[in-house]
Amino acid sequence: MQDAPDFVLRSGGVLPGGDDPDDAYTVRPYAVTGGRTVPPSDLPVEALVQALVAPDVTMTPERRRILELTTTQYLSVAELSAHVKLPVPVVRTVLADLADQQKIRLHGLTQTGGYDPATILSVLESVLDGISSL
Repeated sequence: MQDAPDFVLRSGGVLPGGDDPDDAYTVRPYAVTGGRTVPPSDLPVEALVQALVAPDVTMTPERRRILELTTTQYLSVAELSAHVKLPVPVVRTVLADLADQQKIRLHGLTQTGGYDPATILSVLESVLDGISSL
């Protein structure tokens, strides 16, 4: 007979696990977005995010983590989704809120909807750095 898995009580309910410190705070995505189910913008997953302000203790953990991650480096929407462990639409909604509050800058699209060549070069350099580190 197998041992039953450990369980941790979280704000989203009782789920398996318990030893991962990243699992200490988990809520339903609709709670993170304030009940909104559709992101306010169609932000591409490759758009880069740059923090403009330092994280504030009054912010939600997701917003603080996004600002912490993007203070010293540019990260894409997809990368932030993986780091924060939230679905891309939820991260898009949080990023739209942060952009409206002028706490982040989004790079990747120009006013005409085309790609910014400097951003493409930055993304390629980041990919090359990542491959080189393997």
